[in-house]
Amino acid sequence: MSSLRIGLVDMNNGVANQAMRCFRRIIDRFEQRVTRANPNLELLRHEVQPRNLGELPTGHYDLILSTGGPGSPFDGLEDPWGVGYRKFLDDVYSQNQRHPETAPKLLSVCHSFEIAVIHFGVASMTKRDALKFGLMPAYTTALGQEVDYLKPFADRLFTWEHRWWQAVEPNAARIRELGGRMTAHESRESGPNKGDAALAFKFAPGIDGTQFHPEADKPGVLAWVVIPEHAEKFKAHYGEELYERMIKSLNDPARLARTFALFIPGWLTHRFNELAALRDLKPLDEPTLDENEFASAAPSWSGRAA
Repeated sequence: MSSLRIGLVDMNNGVANQAMRCFRRIIDRFEQRVTRANPNLELLRHEVQPRNLGELPTGHYDLILSTGGPGSPFDGLEDPWGVGYRKFLDDVYSQNQRHPETAPKLLSVCHSFEIAVIHFGVASMTKRDALKFGLMPAYTTALGQEVDYLKPFADRLFTWEHRWWQAVEPNAARIRELGGRMTAHESRESGPNKGDAALAFKFAPGIDGTQFHPEADKPGVLAWVVIPEHAEKFKAHYGEELYERMIKSLNDPARLARTFALFIPGWLTHRFNELAALRDLKPLDEPTLDENEFASAAPSWSGRAA
């Protein structure tokens, strides 16, 4: 029996969060779609926690999601877990250079994205003067709009942001050397300057990443924004009117609901379909928006090992 092995790298450093629930729900739904199309395919899932438990993603994976987490992306890079995680990044890169058809594919989010930016040297990682958080637009670049899982978004998508750090001053020569591209930015390429940060990269073949949180669902966002301390901070930064608009926009299927439904599910679908063509498996249709899925907080898989 053939198998599909999925890795989930929890970079939250043991801190309680909504993100892991969201990632698990997205994988749950993806696995259901895979099983419907390929009922004889064995699905294996493995979670590791590098920062707090020293667990590293070792062995063979087909698809890997690596999450966000708290703190500075520079903290711990020379600790055993940090050295091991960066070796993992190099291994994924090398495998995709040598044997792309069998190499693992990686999507890194927020904290993992920041570490990848530092490690691969594609931009400068600097601390912002203030925390950026809330429902914000991200603008795909012309090159980003050519990327398979980003095509449904055209030139803009709405994302959940929560970060002190930003990738600025992209190193075009290094990006070319790796075979990568910047895929999203805080500002439109031909529009007004809304910020200087790169928000997503295709770091290299087989390795994608995003600064924002495409896993965020409505219950997760609401759980954060209704905390009085968080609400007051947002209002102090952006105003009462924008806070109310943000809450209201969670009911707009063209905004965060669309990102939740299409970004990570789209990445997983396209990467799986590449494997399916090689393994005589049935490919998946493009993911679709399910507003009930975005709005609910159904329980999900919560195991530790495959």
